[in-house]
Amino acid sequence: MPTIQDLSRLLESAAPLAYQESYDNAGLQCGLPETEITGVLLALDCMPAVVAEASRRGCNVVVCHHPVIFRPLKRLTGKGLVEQTIMAALKADVAIYAAHTNLDNVRPGVNAKLAEKLGLVNTRILAPKSGTLARLSTYVPDQPTNDGQQLADKVLQALYAAGAGQVGNYRECSFQTLGLGTFTPGPGTHPTIGRKNQPTAVAETRIEVLLPLHCQTAVLAALRQAHPYEEVAYELVKLENQHQDVGAGMVGELPEALPPTAFRQLLKAELGVPVVKYTAFEKTIKKVALCGGAGSFLTGAALAAGADAYVTGDVKYHEFFAPEGRLMLCDVGHFESEQFTGEVFRDLLLAQFGRTFAVLFAETPTNPVQYDC
Repeated sequence: MPTIQDLSRLLESAAPLAYQESYDNAGLQCGLPETEITGVLLALDCMPAVVAEASRRGCNVVVCHHPVIFRPLKRLTGKGLVEQTIMAALKADVAIYAAHTNLDNVRPGVNAKLAEKLGLVNTRILAPKSGTLARLSTYVPDQPTNDGQQLADKVLQALYAAGAGQVGNYRECSFQTLGLGTFTPGPGTHPTIGRKNQPTAVAETRIEVLLPLHCQTAVLAALRQAHPYEEVAYELVKLENQHQDVGAGMVGELPEALPPTAFRQLLKAELGVPVVKYTAFEKTIKKVALCGGAGSFLTGAALAAGADAYVTGDVKYHEFFAPEGRLMLCDVGHFESEQFTGEVFRDLLLAQFGRTFAVLFAETPTNPVQYDC
């Protein structure tokens, strides 16, 4: 049976922990990584009642969006909901895993699912992150291997397998140039090409690939493993390029433009919300930006993207003034904008593990906000 460690690796390959915000605490909250999984319960929030439901339904893992442990715990005495939840989980032998802002910041994550529910097309990240990419350059002899494959191709395939060479929807991307490499093997060396203490010149291929910074360790290990030289020359340069598949929010288009009233009705129908708080806007709605959770910090990005409407949650009173009539700012609620996150988890787990264990949606209500309409 798959273990909790297998589950963690899967979720972190889809939503790397390196992409979480600095204030966040995503990852395995409690539980032993080597434990075999009997079942997984999916929830937006984890609390004692959710832990009890997991145990009752034969699940020993809760995968949730919001971390239970958000700030350091100094003691476990049952004081407050956080301590009670962790104590309940430990007592029931139920592990808790949270994927929070790291799942917000990847293209096939929380915001993509919300965009899908609203029927948006031509979607892209609203505010791509910079500083998450690096360029790796290395030098490989322009020679074939024993089986006829070029050494450069062998090294490239290893780098690709480790996570390098992806640019948007294009994979196995590289740049190669031919040149002349020179070196003199010193005492104690065992050169693949040349002799000790003799200057050597070799026709070499310079290989350049992009890689996500969180893959750096794996990519460099693959480089050293596949490269024919005992001393591998390379340069790794951090880039300020925006990563188009990593960042906050999403923007897309409705298949057909809608009047503001009809768009708000769409929000109510597809999200199941009884009320939408919004700002006045007189034009039709075609381009829509969105961000699950508390997303008012992206109102400026939505305006810059030319959105007609921006959908998010937790908008404060004074933040409603920001659009100044240039778009319709819609607050549908924090829970409501993230309620489909469990479907993201479900799709990942079933694609990887199939039906080897139960993957269930929690039935315990966790939204603390109620509406009297």
